[in-house]
This record gives sequence, structure tokens and C-alpha cells, in this order.
Amino acid sequence: MRQASHTEEHAGHHYSIPVQELKVIFPHGLPPRFQLQAKTFNEACIMVRKPGLELLSYLKHTNFSHPAVRYVIYGEKGTGKTLTLCHAVHHCAKQNWLILHIPDAHRWVKNCRELLPSSYNKERFDQPLEASTWLKNFAVTNERFLKEIKTQQKYTWSQRESTEEGSSLMSVVEQGLNRVRNSSDVVGVVLKELKQQSSRGSFKLLVAVDGVNSLWGRTTLKKEDRSAVRNSRLPFWNGAGEGSVSVYSLPFPQLLVTTAKWNLPIQVSVEELTLTHNLRKMMTNDWTGGAIVTTLSWTGSVFQPHGAYLPSELLGKEGFETLDPFVPIQAHNYTDLEFESCYQYYLERRWLQHEKASTNEGRLELRFLSGGNPGEFERISAFI
Repeated sequence: MRQASHTEEHAGHHYSIPVQELKVIFPHGLPPRFQLQAKTFNEACIMVRKPGLELLSYLKHTNFSHPAVRYVIYGEKGTGKTLTLCHAVHHCAKQNWLILHIPDAHRWVKNCRELLPSSYNKERFDQPLEASTWLKNFAVTNERFLKEIKTQQKYTWSQRESTEEGSSLMSVVEQGLNRVRNSSDVVGVVLKELKQQSSRGSFKLLVAVDGVNSLWGRTTLKKEDRSAVRNSRLPFWNGAGEGSVSVYSLPFPQLLVTTAKWNLPIQVSVEELTLTHNLRKMMTNDWTGGAIVTTLSWTGSVFQPHGAYLPSELLGKEGFETLDPFVPIQAHNYTDLEFESCYQYYLERRWLQHEKASTNEGRLELRFLSGGNPGEFERISAFI
């Protein structure tokens, strides 16, 4: 079955992605548990499901002269939102689209390995390691396009280094890889150039973001707040006369002295991160020549109510208003056909080892225990 030929009659079928295509289209890897399963089975098979077919139908009929349409895939935990996005990414890559894929936007707002003040804008913070990693994978997927697309202006990185107008976009990416300190700004330049040039028709641009709600959420990143220390200084005793306060006459002198040396940490906002600031610009549909496909995810998000999955719940007021209007695509639990297909796939791969797993009673019990949820069914099957 050819990937581009997927129609309603293929619902519930599995199709395999060749290993070489995986390395190019998904160099960052697929969802962790799916990647582990693919390694175990020695093949990466994605099920053709109704949400994916609905999305592919929209993409096939895209009018590239109109502003980019935004698609939001949502659903409860484990219903296959990320794999639906991957299905669309693979489809577009096979149709020669330029792929701008953010596999997990939540990673940009938490557990950052290095946070540095931006050299371009003092109000923002760069994430050089996250930016350089993304640039490396982006270059693997889009090498041909990056060599062909030329910059529209000159970019100065330092007193000694610059990229001249008319240079290949690959040279800009290489700047971010060779000078990691500049990688966050390089990502911004790449996104800006692609957004401006997509309307020319020389390439079709897919912006695919997994966990887009993180762009309007909160972060776990901290920065130092020196203002709290400066604003709380006291006139320490210096032995110079009356009116001075002796630190030793206060109730907790050591605490006061120590506090004066502290740089109190406060939370970094999403708006202060260079990467998310630039990615937010790609979410506006003020450009043509492509499409924007996103997912909403409670898993991995920061400070979201447990079990939230609706766009209004996860995006918040600002995020919802930014993306509106958008086309919602809901990912559901397995239909009877989809569950049976997955069940048979596991049996054929001998993933279900229990002696009763292949019986009708075993099948019904697995359906009951998982509730037809794809993620739960995969987890339960791993122990049987």
C-alpha cells in the first residue's frame, strides 16, 4: 500500500515506514514507546486511522494561495494524537513538502540544559543546546531545500562573522551548528526566511508542532532576580555614629547578611524564551504556501489540570484567540475495526504471549481493560 494512496477503505490497516525514511523524516525519533515497539518488531508500522485520513484529505485539497490553515489535533490521553501528526508529516515529506517539525514543544519550556541571556534582545533568553539539536535534525530532513533557498538579507552574528544576502539557508543553519551560542538566533532567522519565502511557490511548507499549548503555558525555568536584593538593603552599622543600625542588634543577623548575598530565583515566562517567541510567529496565518498542523497535549505540559484535553482548556484564552480560527480534529479511542486490527497485529508479531490472549475471552478482556484506548492497550499488551 503506497502512503499517498490512503483512503477511507484503508482505515484500520497498518503501513510500514522504511528504515531509511525514518532516519531522514524523523531523525529525532518517534514517540518513545512507539520507538521501543518498532525496535522490538524490527519495523515501524503506523495504523491508518480516521483522524489521520481526515487530516490528509484537508492537506491534499490545500489552496496554497490562501493563508495557511491551522489544524489542531486534540483528544484524551493515549488516543494517538502524536502518531496522527507523524502520519501527516510522513505524507507531506513524501509529497516533497519542506518539513518544519517540532516533535515536543514542551521540552523547550522545562528541564532546559542551559539558559543564557540573549545577545540580540536583553529581555529574552536563549537555549543554545535545544536550538542546535533542533537545527541538526531540521537539516537532515530538509537538506535539499536548504541548499536551494537563498537568504533575502545580510545577517551579522558578530564583528567577524556574517552571512551575506543571497547565501544558501544551509549556510545559516551551519552557523548555528558551528557557533552554538548563536543557534537560538539562527532558528529565528530560518523561521523568518521560510515564512517570507513560502508564498513564492518554490516549496510547500508544513509547520508541525506537537504540544503547541506549551507556547502559551508556563515554564519551569528560573532566572535570578536581583531587584529583590537591591530593594531590601538596610543601612548596616559601620561604627560611624548614631542613626546607623548594627547588624548584630537584629534578631537574626546571619540570616540578614546571607539574604543580602542571595540572587532570588523567579520563573521565566514563555514570552522571554527566544525559541518560543519565534515559533509563536509561525502560528499566525499571515503567510501562504503551506499548512500548520498541531497537537494539544496534557502529558508533558506544565501546571495543567489533570485530564484536560479540550482546546479551550489547554490553550487558555490567549492561545485560543491566537489560533482561532482553526480546524479541530479529535482523536478518539479505537473503533471495533481498529482494535481488532491492532489486536491481530500484536498476535502476528507474537507480542501477546499469554496462552489465553489469542482466545475470544482474552480478546474481550483486553478490550475491556484498555477501554479501547490505544495507549492503554499498548501498555497492557507489553506485560502479557
